[in-house]
Amino acid sequence: MTECLDHSAPEPVFAEPWHAQIFALTVHLNEAGRFSWAEWVGRFSATLKHHGLARDLDGGNDYFVAWLETLEAILAEEGTAPSKEVERVRQSWEDAFLATPHGQPVRIEAP
Repeated sequence: MTECLDHSAPEPVFAEPWHAQIFALTVHLNEAGRFSWAEWVGRFSATLKHHGLARDLDGGNDYFVAWLETLEAILAEEGTAPSKEVERVRQSWEDAFLATPHGQPVRIEAP
């Protein structure tokens, strides 16, 4: 009798690298005492509920967009990442991304 071994790689836990990065950043900020996990759960649950009313969340990109929205709101309220600054950086990133030839690293110039 031969035993069949599955040599396939496990499915990734996160669909996109930025999903893992935002998750890790949130855990780090919690462990650094920036907010309690109970506070995070309450805020994130409210964001999910808000988004869930408009459409089903699939646990993928929509889920992590809501995760990012929650983290940005917490950081904006404490003054760490004001909304206007976040939007300025987001726009700078988009402009740099769109102007960068395919395959080249994206660089954002300092203001």
